[in-house]
Amino acid sequence: MEFVVIIIYLAIIVLEIAALWKVFVKAGKPGWAAIIPVYNLIVLLEIVGKPLWWIILFIIPFVNYIFLIWTINLVSKSFGKDVGFTLGLIFLAPIFWPILGFGSAEYKGPAAKEAQQA
Repeated sequence: MEFVVIIIYLAIIVLEIAALWKVFVKAGKPGWAAIIPVYNLIVLLEIVGKPLWWIILFIIPFVNYIFLIWTINLVSKSFGKDVGFTLGLIFLAPIFWPILGFGSAEYKGPAAKEAQQA
């Protein structure tokens, strides 16, 4: 029984890595960056158009949650998606990251040009 659980767990991990890899490639970044810790956050910040010093904000306890959610929202907007998709990326990540990576979403730029100038 434990073997089956481990196999399912590993399959989900591989799917998530592949999905993030595809998201990076769609954004014009190297896919392998998705598997390098810390560097993947740097590339993600480049994808959403935020400065490199935001990395420091990911280290500060409690502040990191706010900026992680904000960054995920900006990823969603950069691919032309809305707040509902952002909530999916946050709460149902194993489903929504593959949808973003393998689906028809196209990269439109940093926060989709600030959500089409609001």
